[in-house]
Amino acid sequence: MTTAQDVVLSERNGNVVTWTLNLPDARNPISGDDVVERLVSLVDEANKDIDTRVVILTGAGTAFSAGGNVKDMDERAGMFAGAPYALREGYRRGIQRLPKAVYHCEVPIIAAVNGPAVGAGCDLAMMCDMRIASTKAFFAESFVKLGIIPGDGGAWLLPRAVGAARAAEMAFTGDRVDAATALEWGMVSQVVEPEDLLAAAGALAERVAVNPPNALRMTKKLLREGQRVDLDTLLELSASLQALSHHTQDHREALSAFLERRPGNFTGN
Repeated sequence: MTTAQDVVLSERNGNVVTWTLNLPDARNPISGDDVVERLVSLVDEANKDIDTRVVILTGAGTAFSAGGNVKDMDERAGMFAGAPYALREGYRRGIQRLPKAVYHCEVPIIAAVNGPAVGAGCDLAMMCDMRIASTKAFFAESFVKLGIIPGDGGAWLLPRAVGAARAAEMAFTGDRVDAATALEWGMVSQVVEPEDLLAAAGALAERVAVNPPNALRMTKKLLREGQRVDLDTLLELSASLQALSHHTQDHREALSAFLERRPGNFTGN
């Protein structure tokens, strides 16, 4: 019997937590309430745990995520059931919770894209802060191929990842973007062989996780806010968060470690 914990696995290695979409036989769809609930819960856990400094998000099997469950869509089942008003509520109370949770997770997230990231699966990768792709990965904003539109925030997420023109090309054609092109476009920062993917994601995660956890979270907050506010507003927020940073024990430890030329030992205080 599949439990809520089974649909997305969570494994800790020091200060790095890996979330694995775990419905490989169905290519890891994320439109089901069980997956949404689990991911939202995991984000909440990460936000509350100062010892979680970085998250890696990947998929089990050959796909990162096929996005919506096309079989349910065809049968008008699950979140795709009902009249237009019910469908609207299904999106709002279902899959649209993901961008509100994952994109705004306080902890940096690395998407380790092991295979196809299609539709909402592509958008899920765009919700993350950093992306590393396997050579077998591809990305497709493929909603138009099914006669629908990006219902989970893709029209907002994708242009911020690849720019307006390339996002429009992906959304209007529904065509695949292979890993090499994704690297060229800046959609991902690395492309590695499939067997090296988790190691590469882990190495990047460790480079992030060695830093003071509250400084990491506040830096992510500034990067997110910088996408929607003007410079003056961001500077005001930066001044406030910087004042907090200067009065942390981790700041004093970082200064000592720098001057003594040794690694820092950060506690989140």
